[in-house]
Amino acid sequence: MTRITRKSRDDLPAAEQPLWDRMLAAGDFADQAGVMAQRLPIFSQTWALLLQLGQEAVLPKRYTELAIVTVSLLNDCEYCIDHHGPKLLVEGLSAEGVQTLLDYANHPELNEVDRLVVEYAIAVTRNWSQTRDEIFARLHQHFSEAQIVELTWRTALCGAFNRFNDILQVQTAPLTSAAASAVAAQA
Repeated sequence: MTRITRKSRDDLPAAEQPLWDRMLAAGDFADQAGVMAQRLPIFSQTWALLLQLGQEAVLPKRYTELAIVTVSLLNDCEYCIDHHGPKLLVEGLSAEGVQTLLDYANHPELNEVDRLVVEYAIAVTRNWSQTRDEIFARLHQHFSEAQIVELTWRTALCGAFNRFNDILQVQTAPLTSAAASAVAAQA
């Protein structure tokens, strides 16, 4: 059971409700966002940032989701795995492929760049202070500096989300009919 009372769209000031709707259109994150909404600056700024990054699409969604699921597997965050694993299914990975991402070196569903993204997500999460320049040389072969910055930020931010969700025991609430429609529309 979630340790903090979850707020709903109706609990937000009218000015924040359109952001809630845009957030929900991106996926069923109402449970996490509802807990974040206990502090409106956290809800507003976090979701405005995530939605803007998604809208600009500087970094292909496949790489963002590979990084997020890798971090979530490392941190054993069920909430994030449950919410982002299906997005990798849409990107062409199998359910087994998603669960075995940490075995990236010989992963049959990953190409060279995918493997690099997973390797980098592991480095950001586990070895950030010991990461060598060599991995950045490889990243620069495939990504712009803006993409590397976003990949790093999204990876590190996912670790924060994992901790937030786990310590507060954020759990997925049953979908409302509006949320179910939004999720179905994305599939």
